[in-house]
Amino acid sequence: MRASGILMPIFSLPSKYGIGTLGREAYRFIDFLEKAGQTYWQMLPAGPTGFGDSPYQSFSVFAGNPYFIDLDMLAEEGFLTKAEIEAVDWGKSTDRVDYGNLYEKRFPLLRLAAERFRGTRSIEYDVFCRFHARWLKDYALFMAIKDSLSGCSVDCWEEGLKLRRESSVSAARERLSESVEFYQILQFWFHRQWKKLRSYAAGKGIKLI
Repeated sequence: MRASGILMPIFSLPSKYGIGTLGREAYRFIDFLEKAGQTYWQMLPAGPTGFGDSPYQSFSVFAGNPYFIDLDMLAEEGFLTKAEIEAVDWGKSTDRVDYGNLYEKRFPLLRLAAERFRGTRSIEYDVFCRFHARWLKDYALFMAIKDSLSGCSVDCWEEGLKLRRESSVSAARERLSESVEFYQILQFWFHRQWKKLRSYAAGKGIKLI
């Protein structure tokens, strides 16, 4: 039988919270593909997007997009409440993604969830950080520095950081340690949800592209 599939970006999945995620609707889409006799789910790159939010302009080839972290799953783990999620104005449009609104509304909620997560510090999280240390530590620091400088590009950073001088990098890592950990937690959540989704898809005979 000839293999076939469907193109569906993650952000185009139905969602009450402004953008498609790795949550329930992603699993429903996999169920749909199985019933339709499809073999592949082709999606756009799932990395964290830069200015303009293009999936082809990512800050990392290893990191996942925090927008795709499912909030309902975080609520199921006790890091958010349904009331906190539903209290946010996610916008009235259901057929387009308002990235400006997401940038303003989603990250404060994720920071709240991360603050609660810090009280749990599971072994799974520590193992994740050690296993992915090759890229995770630098990525998280990069994002934390950008946040501290209102998102400005690297050419606007101080000379020591642009040239990766050890003293400057160490000072920034210590000064921004809370923000660095926040971005590590986001990647832990993304990769855990992504791994579960991939496993579910494999069980249904669906491969992800």
